[in-house]
Amino acid sequence: MAERELPIPEGLVGERMDVALTRMLGLTRTKAAALVDSGAVTVNGVRAGKSDRLPEGGVIGVDTPEVERAPEPIADLRVVYDDDDIIIVDKPVGVAAHPSPGWSGPTVIGSLAAAGYSVSGLGAAERQGVVHRLDVGTSGLMVVAKSARAYTGLKHQFRERTVDKEYHAVVQGHLDPLAGTIDAPVGRHPQADYRFAVVSDGRPSVTHYSTLEAFPHASLVDVHLETGRTHQIRVHMSAMRHPCVGDLTYGADPTLARRLGLTRQWLHATRLAFDHPGTGERVEIHSDYPPDLAIALERLRVGAPNPT
Repeated sequence: MAERELPIPEGLVGERMDVALTRMLGLTRTKAAALVDSGAVTVNGVRAGKSDRLPEGGVIGVDTPEVERAPEPIADLRVVYDDDDIIIVDKPVGVAAHPSPGWSGPTVIGSLAAAGYSVSGLGAAERQGVVHRLDVGTSGLMVVAKSARAYTGLKHQFRERTVDKEYHAVVQGHLDPLAGTIDAPVGRHPQADYRFAVVSDGRPSVTHYSTLEAFPHASLVDVHLETGRTHQIRVHMSAMRHPCVGDLTYGADPTLARRLGLTRQWLHATRLAFDHPGTGERVEIHSDYPPDLAIALERLRVGAPNPT
């Protein structure tokens, strides 16, 4: 068994256990409930029930079996570009880029293998072919290398910051200024190892943003990443006191998330552009918002009441 200890975020205090796990681990509500029912979840060392409410200052313990999982295809993971060198997928929420300790859910690499795709053998064993990642709770475009030259070439482009990674995010409140650059180092949070934060000894991190649309309590923003740190957009927006709507891990308002029907952060990788590692031609792919984000955005636009 592999145990994870997760301090309960302030924004999840009083929330049901199964709902909280969907937001903290990127699981579906059904899988979260099944995990709790199996006895694999505790709060402060005591076995939890799926309807238990989370206490303030508590710690959730999660045990996940260390088992080899056969690759499984993911029905809503779409392949939007494919040739001998690269494959670009539109990743749904709840899917990790690759296997990792403590994650027993679906992965992009596993789904591609199950569908018969071969990827580059370069890179660490569990992440071969992966040149960049998206969080489990973030949807959108992700490129995977199928050939050695693609892996090497794409890694070089990401390192040289010539890949254009565009995201759309809905954040709480209104950014001031409405457009700008956040240049602040990001590293592990000093008190919570499952989170990241702006810290003096972190890695250089640069985020460019501009406001596309403003609502009474939130804004739709266009985000371009100059660097690609873990949770970078989420951390930078939270540091500006404008967390992504629905991102309870980084201080979002749970009441607003419930009103919009969100169980994850409103964050989507909407455009990806880079030079093809084989032909040198510019590749540019766009992705539409998935249903949960589109519905939440429409509720903001029309001021709809809390869904029942």
